[in-house]
Amino acid sequence: MSKTLLQMEGVSMHFPVKRLGRKNRFIHAMDDVSLTISKGEIMALVGESGSGKTTTAKVVAKIYRPTAGRVLFNGSDVFGYQGRRQDLEYRKQVQMIFQNPFDALNPTHKVRSILERPFAIHRLAAGRERKDGMEEVLARVGLEPAENYLDKFPHELSGGERQRINIARALAVDPVLLLADEPTSMLDVSIKMIIMNILKGSRDENQISFLYITHDLAGARYLADSIAVMYAGMIVEKGEAGQVIEKAYHPYTQLLRSAAPQPEMGFRGKLTTHGDIPDLAAPPAGCRFHPRCPQVQPACREKIPELRPVEDEHLVRCLLY
Repeated sequence: MSKTLLQMEGVSMHFPVKRLGRKNRFIHAMDDVSLTISKGEIMALVGESGSGKTTTAKVVAKIYRPTAGRVLFNGSDVFGYQGRRQDLEYRKQVQMIFQNPFDALNPTHKVRSILERPFAIHRLAAGRERKDGMEEVLARVGLEPAENYLDKFPHELSGGERQRINIARALAVDPVLLLADEPTSMLDVSIKMIIMNILKGSRDENQISFLYITHDLAGARYLADSIAVMYAGMIVEKGEAGQVIEKAYHPYTQLLRSAAPQPEMGFRGKLTTHGDIPDLAAPPAGCRFHPRCPQVQPACREKIPELRPVEDEHLVRCLLY
């Protein structure tokens, strides 16, 4: 049996921007994205805001249908023809944890109602079994005893508790792949570590795979087995987590690494280049990083580099290699 769980093959996602009386433009949120996640693997998708990370997760979650390319789950095309039952089964196996714990929960529903819904939709349990299931999943995210939380509204919980409820809701249906969209970005440092350890424990105990979206390279190193670095809608480097961080071939990965907190520098990062992600409705010709790259060469402005191996299973999209 193949160990590959999720495979993205040359996936692109272009959003039309309609302009009255003028030709439509397209935002190139994703271009030629190829990723593979194995069973039980945590892959971190790292990049600045606006690089296309969340769009990638939403394509996998079937919130968006890609403009081009294929998304395979256990070898089957998830956007091929599927009946309602198949679609519901896919959504049960692939769950998403959203970034903002304050917006992700219905403020008019108590925790009990929020956690009952996935059990009801997927017909997993009823009555006493459903209550036992809710208590069990709250225990998995460290919210015990359950009676202290089930009858509370989201506004009565802290940010960290709300995010744990989000995770509990996703875990309730026993998924095999979790799409975690910056689940710690709005939390303080101590709560971040708790949430990351909950996610890591879910992988270790239940062999759940993760696509973990973050802008924090240090957090990615702590949690992930592999890292894919995304810039302006394209994967620019990917490989085993330690290799990507230690060797950081691509100038953009080097930028992220230099900007990360480092103990030897008093936890102050050092930004080594300037500028912002380009307008994805009119991306620059050639390498998309070349307007910011300190090592830019004339050829970088002319052609998009291919994603090539520089070592075993370590790929880089850069003309320097």
